[in-house]
Amino acid sequence: MEVPFVSFRPMERALDKDIRAAFERVYDNSWYIEGKEDEKFEQAFADYIGTSYCVGCGNGLDALVLALKAFGIGHGDEVIVPSNTYIATALAVTFTGADVVFVEPDIRTYNIDPSLIEAAVTDKTKAIMPVHLYGQACDMDPIIKIAKKYDLKVIEDCAQAHGATYKGRRVGTFGDAAGFSFYPGKNLGALGDAGAAVTNDKEAADKIRAYGNYGSDYKYHHIYKGQNSRLDEFQAAFLSAKLPHLDRMNEERRRIASKYLSGITNPLITLPYTADYAKPVWHIFAIRCERKDELQKFLKEAGISTNNHYPIPMHLQGAYKDLGFKKGDFPIAEQISETEVSIPMYYGMTDEQIEYVITKINEFS
Repeated sequence: MEVPFVSFRPMERALDKDIRAAFERVYDNSWYIEGKEDEKFEQAFADYIGTSYCVGCGNGLDALVLALKAFGIGHGDEVIVPSNTYIATALAVTFTGADVVFVEPDIRTYNIDPSLIEAAVTDKTKAIMPVHLYGQACDMDPIIKIAKKYDLKVIEDCAQAHGATYKGRRVGTFGDAAGFSFYPGKNLGALGDAGAAVTNDKEAADKIRAYGNYGSDYKYHHIYKGQNSRLDEFQAAFLSAKLPHLDRMNEERRRIASKYLSGITNPLITLPYTADYAKPVWHIFAIRCERKDELQKFLKEAGISTNNHYPIPMHLQGAYKDLGFKKGDFPIAEQISETEVSIPMYYGMTDEQIEYVITKINEFS
């Protein structure tokens, strides 16, 4: 049996008519940037997340960059980020001119460890950027407490956590702003690159929109040195077609995760830990194994595709060699990188596929 790591086909078949209708609507309207589709999606997504404002932009990285800039973060500032995440989180900080400060994750949840944040705060620290990694919410209460104590901004990276909740409330509503990615593989994915920033701060929302529109608050009037990062009408329409189905599709991911959690019993495998405060949406189902390469080879030979999130931690990437870190400086992030294996997780997996993955993982020895 062949089990891909991810497949869009089941979702595409389920939403085919809606997606095609969205395309036709935009095409017939002949308006492709900053139109009614963008407005419609921004309002719907803000309502879904539970914020007052949503600003569409070109991608998830830009959403974070623009949010940071909206709060005046730049050269000479420091922003705390987890040492275990996709590099876009750190790049967002770098692109503002601010300095990245890495803090280790909790080995159980893979998210930033709140107990380690305060020690990283300096007089240059201006923000904390928690990442709700793999679709599980960070422990936000202690993070917000630290932020208030030191007058820091909190910018949530929600790129993998559309619809995830912390103590019953959706992520993206705890900080001063949050960034979402709608890359096609996300739980809520466009048919190309797309992103959005959400906030309850009107001034910040206006700045995010202006910064993403060449620094312009109205046509040919430029108040900032901005950039071009806008959500186009096609992607907004596609996202509007998908958004009403997001909760249902997240529930299907939870069903698959439940089967994995109860069915995988191999003692060589460390299963994901779900914190009591979190209701994950399982963007990634990340297991760990000390013999990662052997496990992946075994599964590949059985027709099961896997992935690694992420095989090289950020502090050891060439992009950040200027920071001078070496192997051993962030041992928890390194341990996760050396042992993490992402197994198939997507809407539309059949029970036969799920059971096959479980069986083969349990057979690994």
